[in-house]
Amino acid sequence: MIDPEQLLEQSLKSGAEAAEVYISSSISHPVSFAANRLKQIESVDTEGVGLRIWKDGRMGLATAYGAVEPQEIVNQAIALSSLSETEEVILSYTTIADYPRICGQAIDAAQMIDHGQQAIAQVLSKYPDAICGVDWDCSHETLRIINSKGLDCGYTDISVDGSLSAELTRGDDFLNVWYAQSERSDFAIDNLVQKVLQYLEWAEKNVNLRSSQKLPILFTAKAADLFWGVVAMAMSGRQLQQQTTPWLDKLGKSVVSALFDVTQDPDLGIYGAPFDDEGTPTQSIKWIEQGRLQGFYGDMRTCRDLNLPVTGNGFRGDLGNYPSPGLFNLAIAAHQTTTGDIKELAALLKNGLIVDQILGDDVDLSGDFSINVDLGYSIRNGEIVGRVKDTMVTGNIYQGLNQVMAVGSDRHWHGSLYVPAMIIDGLSVTSQ
Repeated sequence: MIDPEQLLEQSLKSGAEAAEVYISSSISHPVSFAANRLKQIESVDTEGVGLRIWKDGRMGLATAYGAVEPQEIVNQAIALSSLSETEEVILSYTTIADYPRICGQAIDAAQMIDHGQQAIAQVLSKYPDAICGVDWDCSHETLRIINSKGLDCGYTDISVDGSLSAELTRGDDFLNVWYAQSERSDFAIDNLVQKVLQYLEWAEKNVNLRSSQKLPILFTAKAADLFWGVVAMAMSGRQLQQQTTPWLDKLGKSVVSALFDVTQDPDLGIYGAPFDDEGTPTQSIKWIEQGRLQGFYGDMRTCRDLNLPVTGNGFRGDLGNYPSPGLFNLAIAAHQTTTGDIKELAALLKNGLIVDQILGDDVDLSGDFSINVDLGYSIRNGEIVGRVKDTMVTGNIYQGLNQVMAVGSDRHWHGSLYVPAMIIDGLSVTSQ
């Protein structure tokens, strides 16, 4: 067990002018099913520490996992600091008092096994040839940060994650569909099962598209993160600092459709957080309002360098990383919506394409993309008529977000994004 107070004290005794101890521990109990059967029940327990020190004005970072001698990690951090340039000590001073110390409620392995068995049984009752996989996990993530300026904060986050997949093979035609959900407590499996069954039903028939055309495309919430992930990058203070964001001169100007507000909210959903990885309180912020860019986010150092307000957006990603600009969640809301989700949006189109699962979604800040549709469906006269194969979509993220025809009222979590489905016009579709 790592003693953070001892590690902090040892750092200062060894000549550090300032120090920060970041401790992260995790206990998880994953349960997995493969080929319709229970495959594995595990228990995974990890603990690690990241120590940042400033000695002679130079910063060093050392990490360790499991049992560690305090002096050993202090010596490593001091040795690494000698390789750095001198820089100002930037640490949070204020300890947050009013926040929940435990977020979420755990479930046990027996409940997760029961969920998996029920989910598979429901899929097999309609598709007996399906090969199903289920992954369920209940994890406890505990974080504590203390530093030599007096900061001391920490909490435990309990999350429950579930995913269901189904594979069908018909001759040389292979189909794989999946859906996942995460909450801070147990949740009914109905949503997972109904999503997967709906995807399988829509895919019972394969249809062909014209080889090359421009179509309105309905991106499900799952696929829409292709767009919003790039938006998150473009708003990063790091990209502003490096002058690589296309929004260098866009503050207060329109960057996406006026339909959209883009916000972060510390109290929203499973990815809410009371403070960031520097101990700075997180804030509710509207980054984009009615399509207009309102600001950029950053860690404390980036905000100081760019004269930005500090908003609780400094995250490590890993113990061995320095804090850098990051988002804990991103919620997309539209001022005008179509009530419902995929089917209701599809009813608006005479001819269109639904994209749900994609391949090749590694899009850079240019916004240009070319994706293979892993799971997609054709829309004709407002009806979803079948699955499309061997189809590619190309376009530009920023242009697409200014060509939005309609947005669904239902929103779903996919990773740390809380997003609705949306229809984008004018993208190029190529099909073999």
